[in-house]
Amino acid sequence: MRILILAQRVPYPPNKGEKLRTFHQLEFLQKNGAQISVLAPHVSDDEKLYFATLKQDYCEYVATKKLSSKAISLPLGLLKNQPLSVANFYSKALQSDFDQLISSKHFDTIMCSASSMAEYIFKSATLKSMPKQPKLIMDFMDVDSDKWAQYAQNSNLIMKQVYQREQRLLSQYEGHIAKAFDACFFITQAEVNLYKTSHPNDTNIYAIENGIDSKLFFPPSQPREVADPSFLFAGVMDYPPNIDAVAWFIDKVWDQILARWPHAKFVIAGMNPTEKIRQYEQKTGIQVTGFVEDIKPYFDQANIFVAPFRIARGVQNKVLQAFACELPVIATPMGAEGIRCQDGEDILTANTPHDFIQHVERLIEDPSFYGSIGRNALNTIKTHYSWDSILQPLLKLTQGKSVHEERS
Repeated sequence: MRILILAQRVPYPPNKGEKLRTFHQLEFLQKNGAQISVLAPHVSDDEKLYFATLKQDYCEYVATKKLSSKAISLPLGLLKNQPLSVANFYSKALQSDFDQLISSKHFDTIMCSASSMAEYIFKSATLKSMPKQPKLIMDFMDVDSDKWAQYAQNSNLIMKQVYQREQRLLSQYEGHIAKAFDACFFITQAEVNLYKTSHPNDTNIYAIENGIDSKLFFPPSQPREVADPSFLFAGVMDYPPNIDAVAWFIDKVWDQILARWPHAKFVIAGMNPTEKIRQYEQKTGIQVTGFVEDIKPYFDQANIFVAPFRIARGVQNKVLQAFACELPVIATPMGAEGIRCQDGEDILTANTPHDFIQHVERLIEDPSFYGSIGRNALNTIKTHYSWDSILQPLLKLTQGKSVHEERS
């Protein structure tokens, strides 16, 4: 079985959301006998090394072309009345590679990671002319159109119009994809349900969740010290939902934390911190790491993970990672969305600064409760989030078998 993956970004190393998800998908399919090819654009020439690793260890064939600058691609998207996220990830040179590849090799399945990659399908005259069509599968991951609607709610008048345009066009594009592809899936059933509020007649929509690699994320060898709170947030720190979450926590909660626990610490671990995030290091107890080679020690050194999201779509992998490390999590309901968890059992949800403070007090002052939250979170990972279990529906889709929308 030959499978071609059109990826929005090179799915290696598996160190952030979409790359992590697509990498484990291709690794799983390869282990189950598939010959994998990957085509993806790149922004930096440094990324070429990652394609070489994929070719060496996982793939039959890989190809990449450098994207044009946004100063070129985004105005073209406006002129063509395209979603800007589609225009941003399209490369004529990569389109040529795609057409040459599918004319020289027969692929049983072509899978796209993210809606923007469907453009290579729609613009391929070679694919349209083939007598035997491969199965087309789309991993939407999240309802991206809804994310832009969320951005619009918190923007000035000019950006609101830009984001509303993107939401409208992308929602139409998502519907077009669902009608053209054999099967589409999202990261949670909640995302499926949200999508169907706008596209109720699409029946080929499924949920395939994310898993956790227990070889990379596991409890620390020594018990955590919990005399004072030591918080962690992990994520790419030029991503607007992450910036918003961290800024809200510091601006609304941090001073109250310090008034109660003067020796509290808050580590913001993740690549590409913006100047706004860097400025927070001037506040007592806050550390901004920038890129780190290994995130695991930060999970071990913290004693509470915070996920104060107010803009989000899909599952927060960072919360699952904290669960796997037996690290108690305090999250807004949006930060816990789509995860198989129960408030007060394996996660603590908070809507207000007061809620956050109350949860911190109980975790710090009640060792028994602290231990139970962490243990229950770890058990949730063991029960529901192994990649081999999570990805069985994907294997069925590539094999043409029926798939139920929800795992039992």
